[in-house]
Amino acid sequence: MAIDLFQRREWFFPYLFLFSFSFLMITTGFLMAPSTELLKGVLLIIEDPDYLISDYIGVGGMGAAFFNSGFLSLIIGILFLTQKTRITGISVASIFTVAGFGFLGKNIFNIWFIIAGVYLFSVFSRENFSKYVYVATFGTALSPLVSQLMFGISAPPIVRIILASVTGLSIGFVLPTLASQMLKVHQGFNLYNIGFVSGVVGTLYVSLFRSYGFLTESRMIWTTGNNLILGVFLVFLFAVMILLAVAIGGRGTIRSQSSIWNYSGRLITDFIALESWGPTLFNMGIMGLFSTFYIIAIRGDLNGPTLAGIFTLVGFSAFGKHLKNTLPIFIGVGLGALTKSWAITDPAIQLAALFGTTLAPISGEFGWKWGILAGFVHSSVVLNVGVLHSGFNLYNNGFAGGIVAMVLVPLLEVITRRDSR
Repeated sequence: MAIDLFQRREWFFPYLFLFSFSFLMITTGFLMAPSTELLKGVLLIIEDPDYLISDYIGVGGMGAAFFNSGFLSLIIGILFLTQKTRITGISVASIFTVAGFGFLGKNIFNIWFIIAGVYLFSVFSRENFSKYVYVATFGTALSPLVSQLMFGISAPPIVRIILASVTGLSIGFVLPTLASQMLKVHQGFNLYNIGFVSGVVGTLYVSLFRSYGFLTESRMIWTTGNNLILGVFLVFLFAVMILLAVAIGGRGTIRSQSSIWNYSGRLITDFIALESWGPTLFNMGIMGLFSTFYIIAIRGDLNGPTLAGIFTLVGFSAFGKHLKNTLPIFIGVGLGALTKSWAITDPAIQLAALFGTTLAPISGEFGWKWGILAGFVHSSVVLNVGVLHSGFNLYNNGFAGGIVAMVLVPLLEVITRRDSR
C-alpha cells in the first residue's frame, strides 16, 4: 500500500519535504487572510475565466492565492502517493510548477477535468495511470479553457457543464500520445515539453470554438506593491532549502554544484537521480534566490504571475536548470528589452525571462553565446504566439520555447559539426 511505501526511508524524506512545502503555503494563506475572506477569495478564483494574464492575488486576494497554491500542490502530492510514485526531479518540477500556477490560472476545480481525461486514456489503452501521471499534472496547463466554458460564456448551465466537461476530458485524452511525439520536434531542448504540446492543442480547440463565435477579450490582471512581503517569504523559503541541503549533504553540497553545472540540462536530466537530494535542494535554493533578486533588481513585480515563474524555475532546478545554463537566457531576454520596443519591466518580459529558461539546455549544450541568442529570439516569439491559443495555454513560454528550439537546434547542430571539423 502507499502508506507502506511512505514508511520506507527512501520515500519518507521526499514526501515529507513536498508535503511540508504544501502545508507552508496553506498556512501562509490563513495567516494572510481571515477564514471567511479566504473562502470568498477561493470562490472568486474558481469562477474566474483564468486565461492569461490572471493574477490570482488580484482576483481573490493574497491569502486565497496562497491557499489555492498550497492545496493544489498537496493534491498532486497525494496523487503521486496513491500511484506509488517515487519522487525524482520531474516529480519536484511537477509539484512546484502546479504550486506556481496556483497563483496564475490553475485552481482546485478546473484541474480535475484534464486529469480525468488522462486517466480515461490510461483505461482505454489498458495501462496504469501511473505511467501518465506527469502528463496529467503538467497537462493542466489548459485548465483555463475549462473555467471559461464553465463560467465565462452566456449559455444555459447544462450547456456550459457539458461543454466544459467534454473539452477538459478530451484534452486530457489526447495529451499522452502527443506528448511523446512532440518531444521529437525540439529534441529535448525545450524543458516545458507539455507547454509546447498544450500550445498546439490549445490552438486547435480555440480555433474550433472561434468558428462558432467564441471570442475573448484580452485581459491583464497584474498586481503591484507586493515586493516586500513576498520577497521576505521567498527569501525565507529558499534559505531554508539551502540550509536543509547543507544539513543533508554536508560541506560537499556546495562543491557539488560544479558537478551539476556540467550537465547541459537537456531532457532527461534528473539531478536527484544523478547527484542526490542535498546538491539538488541547494541548486533549487540558489536558483530561487537568484530569480527573486532578479525581479527585485530590475524593479519588477513580485506577484502571482512572477511567483508562477519563480516556482516553476525552482522546480525545474531539480530537472535540468542551473545557474550556468539559465543565466545566458536572462541576458538574452535583457538584450531584447534594450534593443526592441518594450522594457525589461513589462509584465510579459518579466515572465519571458523567468519562463524562457525552458531553453536552458541550448546554452548548456551549445554554449553561453547561443543561450543568449535563444533568450533574445524567445523574447520576441513569446509575445506573438499567445494569440493562437488566446491565452488559454498557461505555459505560453513552453509553446514559444518549443518553436524557438525547433528552429535553432538543427542550425546549431550544423554549425557545431562544422566547427568541430
